[in-house]
Amino acid sequence: MSIAHHRRKQPELVRQQLLEVAARLSLEQGAAGVTLDAVSHAAGVSKGGLLHHFPNKMALLDGLFDDLTGKLDRMIAEEMRNDPVAHGRFTRAYLSCVFALQEDADAQGWQVLTIALLSEPQLRARWRLWVADHADAFVGTDSSAACLLARFAADGLWLADLLKSHDVDPPARQAMRSHLIALSLQ
Repeated sequence: MSIAHHRRKQPELVRQQLLEVAARLSLEQGAAGVTLDAVSHAAGVSKGGLLHHFPNKMALLDGLFDDLTGKLDRMIAEEMRNDPVAHGRFTRAYLSCVFALQEDADAQGWQVLTIALLSEPQLRARWRLWVADHADAFVGTDSSAACLLARFAADGLWLADLLKSHDVDPPARQAMRSHLIALSLQ
């Protein structure tokens, strides 16, 4: 009898490991490198174990989307709890999260997800829904043109960081963040 039969089952840890491996493979080899065989092999999980969690590649990408947007929602909620000013509160929380993405432990996953958003219509639709849901939820406090502009600018920074198209030193990043926060208060 193999050790696998005696090992304590930890399905959530296995699921998370599969997501992390898929993110790493995507960054190292591009989206084409994320095959079910490659992910199961690199994670040390049987293909059956992988298929138990993610029956296909799209399900794996959906799992990554759910995992990351769930973490983003929790980060935004935490930032909002600490902000006493209602007007622009969601926008400032979003800005804080986007500016932190570069140093975040999930930065690799965000890079993969952003690349997948560009190529996968289903994920783009889910992201549009996430954006629309949050816009609707904070329509009274964050629907001004200034708040929208601040979030668009943050999205541009997110893309520039992903593409490594601009070298923005920390003082310049902090100045941009300060300007965008000021914009959210208008």
